Amino acid sequence: MRFPLLAVAFAFLPAVAAAQSAPVADAFRDFAGNEAKHLIAAAELMPADKFSFAPTPAQMTFGAIMTHLAQGNDYLCGEIAGAKAPTRTKVAATDPKDALVARLKETFDFCTKSLASVNDSKLAEQLPFFGGKTKSRASVMMITTGDWADHYSQVAIYLRLNGVLPPTAQKQAE
Repeated sequence: MRFPLLAVAFAFLPAVAAAQSAPVADAFRDFAGNEAKHLIAAAELMPADKFSFAPTPAQMTFGAIMTHLAQGNDYLCGEIAGAKAPTRTKVAATDPKDALVARLKETFDFCTKSLASVNDSKLAEQLPFFGGKTKSRASVMMITTGDWADHYSQVAIYLRLNGVLPPTAQKQAE
């Protein structure tokens, strides 16, 4: 009698494991953690007097990129997680480096905490997006990863233009 019961139980294990699996959400959280580490390290590496640097007048300053990222983190991570973003005091691109780095860290902390509950069960759910459009949660997650990668590339170039090696180009401690 025990053998048939065990056989049935083992037959359902793959289905139970698959139902609890969240490969997309897990991958997104991993990417968010890596991008947080790289973007924060880049902000910490840029000399304080270079936060007003922009390669051309048409481009954002380094400080403006930091404020843009912070605002985007609160909005995008909040939408993805279905969480209300914290109300924060305003920071400006011209604020001191320590204030901009601290804000970036705060918003990535919000991302880490709010995204912890995200799973793959609602990837198709439609979320409000800029301009009143809606996009699937999966789409907003993809847009967010692209945005982080785009801005890391941007700040890495800004660092190099100022003689600073970006975090991902530095030799890793062994």
